[in-house]
Amino acid sequence: MNGARPIAVVTGGAGFIGSHMVDVLLAHGYRVRVVDNLSGGRIANLSPHKTNPDLSFEEADIRDIVPETSLVRGANYVLHFAGIGDIVPSIERPIEYMDTNIQGTVHVLEAARHARVAKFVYAASSSCYGIAATPTREDHPIAPQYPYALSKYQGEQAAFHWHRVYRLPVNSIRIFNAYGTRVRTTGAYGAVFGVFFKQKLAGKPFTVVGDGTQRRDFVYATDVAEAFRLAAETEKTGEIWNLGAGDPQPIDRLVELIGGPIVYIPKRPGEPDVTWADITKITRDLNWKPRVPFEKGVAQMMAEIHNWRDAPLWDPESIKLATKTWYDAMSAE
Repeated sequence: MNGARPIAVVTGGAGFIGSHMVDVLLAHGYRVRVVDNLSGGRIANLSPHKTNPDLSFEEADIRDIVPETSLVRGANYVLHFAGIGDIVPSIERPIEYMDTNIQGTVHVLEAARHARVAKFVYAASSSCYGIAATPTREDHPIAPQYPYALSKYQGEQAAFHWHRVYRLPVNSIRIFNAYGTRVRTTGAYGAVFGVFFKQKLAGKPFTVVGDGTQRRDFVYATDVAEAFRLAAETEKTGEIWNLGAGDPQPIDRLVELIGGPIVYIPKRPGEPDVTWADITKITRDLNWKPRVPFEKGVAQMMAEIHNWRDAPLWDPESIKLATKTWYDAMSAE
């Protein structure tokens, strides 16, 4: 890059995708400032760079960021990943999700506006589409099915409101099914990789929802991070891109790659049979394409399966209890 080395702020930079974003930015010669409240307890994700003078870290909640904060002053780009996820907790604690994912985003937007950054890139969610037609294009109707999806979509709406009213340069990427090393593991029932890896370690059968033929558009975390870098550096602004691998994989294929017995549990309401990003637009606009094949990505995660040794162990009965709120809410007419 010509001239002074660019500075990027990564909110949620100690988390799953955020930490991969840090890796990519440092590899491309950026100076990086990470803002994270460590609610996921994953500061270890940044340990490879702990002596790197180009990386700084600030433990802070995005809801506490003030417009004039020094965290963003002088930055070229803000890549906004901070927020809270998972379906069931969002149904149980909607105020917390709205407060963090919407109001927290507004705090970061205001800091970016006051710092006059060259680009704000928002990490949106494909869950905004609900049960979508596939392949799913960016102009698909919006139909959030639960508070997490709604909060992420309204955070995106806030970002584009700042774009229109305050002329803040904003792009948004709607991520489909991101996976990879460092994927988040919480006490909540959630991401299939954490569930299956713990079951593998414990020698228990995989709890496959439905009949296992449902497909997900899994996209590897390093590919996601590269897309965000390109979305920051492009001259384009005011854009929304869908981001997946564009090649949905059956859950049965994931089970086959990990290896082990299966027990089937009932299909859940509000879940699509297929998620599938139409990646025509992001491929054309950013010259981006997925580089990590599914088999390679799963193998890279399996090489670090020990990282899931402290994850919760789920079985059909505990999953039924954990998802009761989900069933009650999503089955309501």
